[in-house]
Amino acid sequence: MITLDWKGDPQELDRLYWMCERGQHPNQKPKAPATSWKALVTAWRSDPRIQRKLSEGTKTSYRRTMDALLVKNADKDVRRTSRQDVRAIHDKLSETPRKADHMLQVIRLLWNYGKTKIDWAIGENPAAGIDLFGKQREFEPWPEWMVNALPSAPSDVQAAAELILGTGQRPSAAIKMRHADFKGEWMWVLDEKNNVRCEVYCPDRLRTFIASTRKRGAYILPKNLTEEKGYSAVEHQFRRWREKLGENAKPYSLHGLRKLAIIQLAEAGCSDAEIQAVTNQSAEMVAYYRAKASKKRLSMAAQRHRDQNRNET
Repeated sequence: MITLDWKGDPQELDRLYWMCERGQHPNQKPKAPATSWKALVTAWRSDPRIQRKLSEGTKTSYRRTMDALLVKNADKDVRRTSRQDVRAIHDKLSETPRKADHMLQVIRLLWNYGKTKIDWAIGENPAAGIDLFGKQREFEPWPEWMVNALPSAPSDVQAAAELILGTGQRPSAAIKMRHADFKGEWMWVLDEKNNVRCEVYCPDRLRTFIASTRKRGAYILPKNLTEEKGYSAVEHQFRRWREKLGENAKPYSLHGLRKLAIIQLAEAGCSDAEIQAVTNQSAEMVAYYRAKASKKRLSMAAQRHRDQNRNET
């Protein structure tokens, strides 16, 4: 039974009553399972045998990453965490490979601690065997032949590719776009890193694609009428399609379309500020992929000069 503290105010009583009817009263909140992520992190942080082996710097690093993990997972049951869930967390942080890899390593560490040190029956570690990005890893922009092959891809992959390439967003943000995000020449995009939405210009190609897309729900990539498809579901379709394209397609990921967007903008003569306004990438990342575009353009000019010189002589 829930006692409503309505303080003699009929309006407060009405509010609390309907909160209960909707199952939203704080006392109706399900109790977190004993094997929640918060319980696991708390156990690890409270274990003196673990903590005395760590430097203050290492503790701070672990604390920061574990706090980030708990933001959305504190009350979730560790046992219900799948390999796909872990891969999605890792991929979502792909713009910062070092942070992504540390998150993956922390999940491995916590899982192993829960299983081997405090005897939780949580099964195999879902983070085991997932490759780290590594310090030098950068996503390769798609080649033209792979973009041209998109009509052979599943419709969800085609839609995701058009959204990523047209908006310059991270794949996970692009896949969550709604039909309502598009208004004529303008669209609302999400900067996932800073959790900020902003209105930017929508290019002709993407506008045409959206206009030709049959509306099957609130989202461009709908799971049903009110929910979007998850990143993992779309990425799984992409990997299956990529396999059909052969070995030449193996190095490329959905993230590479965002990098291709930078290169296309750079090749069109856009300034770094203009590219950042579209893609929200860091100045360092824009400079890195601009160099790729510049090298391609300069090499073509150099070879043409050489051919011209040969013809003249």
